Amino acid sequence: MRLPVDPPSPVAPRRVLVTGAEGVIGTVLRERLGDAYDLRCLTRAPAAFPSHAADIADLDAIRPAFVGVEAVVHLAGTPHVSSSWEEVLHSNIVGTRNVLEAAREAGVGRVVLASSNHAVGTYEIESAPAIYALDDQRVVDERAEVRPDSDYGVSKVFMEAMGRMYADRFGMRVVCLRIGSVLPDDDPTGPAIRATAGWMPWLTDDDRRARLRATWLSQRDCAELIRCALEADVRFAIAYGVSDNPRRFWGLEGARALGFVPQDRAPG
Repeated sequence: MRLPVDPPSPVAPRRVLVTGAEGVIGTVLRERLGDAYDLRCLTRAPAAFPSHAADIADLDAIRPAFVGVEAVVHLAGTPHVSSSWEEVLHSNIVGTRNVLEAAREAGVGRVVLASSNHAVGTYEIESAPAIYALDDQRVVDERAEVRPDSDYGVSKVFMEAMGRMYADRFGMRVVCLRIGSVLPDDDPTGPAIRATAGWMPWLTDDDRRARLRATWLSQRDCAELIRCALEADVRFAIAYGVSDNPRRFWGLEGARALGFVPQDRAPG
């Protein structure tokens, strides 16, 4: 049955709301896309920059932030693979549904959702650390069956499913980005290898160093990928967010279909 939706507008947005604007990626967007778009910000608490402060789990509280915007980049939520079910339910499941519903109510035509590689993380768990080797030919792309590795990963599968439904039922343009490792210091050789210490505990520091070089998404490439997602002429898409690293094991075809051309590569 064909759903009665209006065709999405191909016109690129100008006014863009960024949820979770205080986080690492939100900061990247504020610094790198502030000249390209009229950015509005939603943060959980009052910030040092202009923002609407509200918890995304409270639909009534976040509605005012969506008025008058043409697109949303949804970054807010608990970002850790080790997050408890209660955290995931509150921020990533209830919060994601509220963001999409507030966008629909406000007539927002485009939404970019910050999904995660953990929606398919079991492929990596089964293959690590060999999959990080320079000569390993395995690739996981957007055609792979979802295989979440945690409650957090399940919440990202939910996010993608909700995005698909809002695209099909309500005519939104929705792009889900399975974002890799975006670092505050933008250094794929730095101390961030410790960030994954609670996940796959059998990995050595050398393994984690190789993984970081495989999964790194530079700040420059991150901003450009999200810009491409905001302007792509698609109804719905899933793409991986990763720089063109020699060790990468996620496919870039979906991102390239959005117009993304990565500029950076982690050292081999």
